[in-house]
Amino acid sequence: MDHLPQVPEARSLHWSGQTHPGKVRPHNEDCFLGLWFDAQETHHLGKVGEGSLEHADYVFAVSDGMGGAMAGEFASRIAVEKITRLLPRSYKQAAVGLEAGTSDVLTELFDQIHHALTHLGQSYEECSGMGATLSLAWFTPGWMHWAHIGDSRLYYLPTRSGVFRQLSHDDTYVGWLLRNGKINERQARDHPRRNVLQKALGAGHQFVEPQLGSVAYEPGDRFLLCTDGLVDAFFDSRIDELLRQPEPAEAAFDPAKRLVEAALEGPSRDNITALVIEVRSP
Repeated sequence: MDHLPQVPEARSLHWSGQTHPGKVRPHNEDCFLGLWFDAQETHHLGKVGEGSLEHADYVFAVSDGMGGAMAGEFASRIAVEKITRLLPRSYKQAAVGLEAGTSDVLTELFDQIHHALTHLGQSYEECSGMGATLSLAWFTPGWMHWAHIGDSRLYYLPTRSGVFRQLSHDDTYVGWLLRNGKINERQARDHPRRNVLQKALGAGHQFVEPQLGSVAYEPGDRFLLCTDGLVDAFFDSRIDELLRQPEPAEAAFDPAKRLVEAALEGPSRDNITALVIEVRSP
């Protein structure tokens, strides 16, 4: 593990996840994952739940697959299944004194997923061009470590400042234009190349350079992982509003379902996935 300050007080997490094929596409190429693990066990999480960080780590991820036929759906599932098999090993290694930095663990994880997708894409004609985006949040006591590649997104809504912001960067040319102030959010949404990826796992890319980071969280902080189908439906300000100040009818749904249902009413033609995690006091 990285040498980060330890937070002695245990926290709990509340999460909700939702995915939908959308209004147009026959298949859902999105996939999301919630996982609980310690040195002995690994458990998949339900769509909605709550758990303590006192004796276990949690990982959440969303992936959007791409490729011909069913390859896109297959690619996103490979991505999340690799996480299930590979990431818990780091907890077990730390338990026996074989520590590795979180950035090294996550870089190796993304590299192995990339090689698996590349191998399948080169080995089977029906898998040619298969690839996936991946946004991942790994919760340890006091810290959320994240890794990202592609145009799925990871957002952060801290309770202290209340400023809703995107942690990940879109690996697209349009994303670069937006970050550098050359276009605004409205222009980015209408740009003809907004969905052209510069980086992804597999999909013919030679190298993998995931974005990496860590956030020290506190009770009340919220995190959102989502695919571009949600982002295409409305501006960031609307996502913020749905998380923070939903209308009474919207508030009846858990946060992830609330976002997906609202996106289905918008112009998005893609698959839609949202995964919301809130940090709570023990």
